[in-house]
Amino acid sequence: MGWATTYIQRLAAGETVQFRPVGNSMSGRVESGQLCTVEPLSDPGILAVGDIVLCKVRGREYLHLIKAVRNGQYQIGNNRGGVNGWVTARAIFGRCVRVEP
Repeated sequence: MGWATTYIQRLAAGETVQFRPVGNSMSGRVESGQLCTVEPLSDPGILAVGDIVLCKVRGREYLHLIKAVRNGQYQIGNNRGGVNGWVTARAIFGRCVRVEP
């Protein structure tokens, strides 16, 4: 069970979730402790480069960026130049729609 497991379960049930992630990997887009609102992903067709998504890459949970899209796959990474890997839409559970202090 990872830090986002409960949020992922709620997103899968159709709920919008809010949480305050801790860490610096998304500095400049999401600062540590800011309130993030994430909506369930109902249509993967809306995903685009630059979106912040709640996802799993190789079993680890991230609130990170879509850095590239190719052939129905999404490259996930942080805002500091790091890349986590490629996933399909099945590994993306929600899209961040708001970041607040």
